[in-house]
Amino acid sequence: MAAETFDVVVAGFGFGGAIAALNAAQRGAKTLLVEKATQPGGLSICSYGAVRSASDPDKALAYLKATNAGRTPDSVVKALADGMCELEQYVRELATVNGASITTSREQAPVPDRPNAPYIHEQKPQRRSSGNYPLPGTETFYHTTVADVPGFDVRSAYPWANGAPDGPKLFKILHDNLLKAGVEIRLATAALRLIAEPETRTVRGVRVRNNGAERDIFARRGVVLATGGFEGDIGMREQFMEGKPILNAAGGSNTGDGIRMAQHLGAALWHMWHMHGSYGFRHSDPSYPYSIRLKRFPDWFPGDEGRVKLQMPWILLDRNGQRFMSEQQPYTQDTCVRPMQYFDPLTQGFPRNPAYMVCDDKGRRLYPLGKPTSNDEGLRYVWSDDNMKEVESGILKQAGTLAQLAKMLGLDAAAVERSVARWNAMCDAGADEDFKRPPGSMMRIDSPPFYGAPVWATVSNTQGGPVHDEKQRIIDAFGDPIPRLYAAGELGSSFGHLYLSGGNIAECFVTGRIAGRNAAEAEPLAGI
Repeated sequence: MAAETFDVVVAGFGFGGAIAALNAAQRGAKTLLVEKATQPGGLSICSYGAVRSASDPDKALAYLKATNAGRTPDSVVKALADGMCELEQYVRELATVNGASITTSREQAPVPDRPNAPYIHEQKPQRRSSGNYPLPGTETFYHTTVADVPGFDVRSAYPWANGAPDGPKLFKILHDNLLKAGVEIRLATAALRLIAEPETRTVRGVRVRNNGAERDIFARRGVVLATGGFEGDIGMREQFMEGKPILNAAGGSNTGDGIRMAQHLGAALWHMWHMHGSYGFRHSDPSYPYSIRLKRFPDWFPGDEGRVKLQMPWILLDRNGQRFMSEQQPYTQDTCVRPMQYFDPLTQGFPRNPAYMVCDDKGRRLYPLGKPTSNDEGLRYVWSDDNMKEVESGILKQAGTLAQLAKMLGLDAAAVERSVARWNAMCDAGADEDFKRPPGSMMRIDSPPFYGAPVWATVSNTQGGPVHDEKQRIIDAFGDPIPRLYAAGELGSSFGHLYLSGGNIAECFVTGRIAGRNAAEAEPLAGI
């Protein structure tokens, strides 16, 4: 089969790849976007779709520098900070393609407390418009979200997207812009290797596989890797993450392809340890490929613990039957994975992984305890509203007493009873003296039957990958750019210490714009 030639080839059809391909095409480049999965969207389409935006570039830079703790060059962080200040307007411009309506967290009206509500979980806490932590510049941040796309039905358009409701809306406006710009999109087409000149490593294209056949596709101007992280590769998780095992919550096709392709040409790596994650159930069906994260809770800001009103009905115990952390941290879906990776040199094991979730019947009735996420063709699991389907399937264990539940979980009954008794006493006192969980999240565990399950350290997405500069050029181990090779999105994220909620989405937009523009504006290679 004869080789094909484009100006720019982009690998990976999530937010980052979509934005890179769009910006390349808008600059007149004949652009090809390839995706190895049979459906578009990658992990991006499962996200909450909240594009982190900023109003002041200097404040955004100060905050992002603090969250990276010196692990990312200022020039790279500045490019992200400056770009975030353009994102609200950019998303609004993109939304004109299909008449989507846009809202921001700065526009949302406060929701009053309702202390007499029958269950506190019915209240919707006001979303704070800021970063996640009280670091310099935090007040500059807010979210930009697609509120509605006229006539859009997610199940018809993207039947396998099983995540949050706003991610598909954001993806829809990008998809429509790509079609309008004439970007050629090929699904079920995996990027395998980069084609490069042996002496200079100048990238000339990509080798791809489709329907079992391999072929070369050449790029006159550049190649953008937007293939995501390595959360779907068990070998890379075991090599680069401290804990074991770390399960993945979704993104099974994110298997580090772009990382390996860049490494093959000498790329340096950074942030390989840093992941965004929490804890989740294992499905009782061993063929189900993902961990199922526990319910997603609104983030809370350190110092504003009193604003937390949504009750969390469970506690986590280690293998000794003892609590070991706050189950609801300021950004529960980000940092809770860290304490679970503790290795005990005395026992030669990971006593907190799995940990054991324990709740009672009041808690079981509150809301679905699990939130499955996936974007895999043929896969969709919906957690039951009352959690009883999961009891019947064996994901959750049910017992009449705490001692019986402990036995079912393989824990010491006396230790579990002591831990729950202490927890209940702290609930009565209105303060978690052990780990400072917000008082409004606390709830006694005292109404049988009791429920429990092992829960595992779970990665939602990784931040590591090839080093890039502020122009999104991938950098080699000696600090030099690899000619005509660019990165976008989560592949080699700039986040190297603390994550910012919605930050990877913003990064996809900012870095995709930069990578797509720079690739399209490169001088065409001779002989292609």
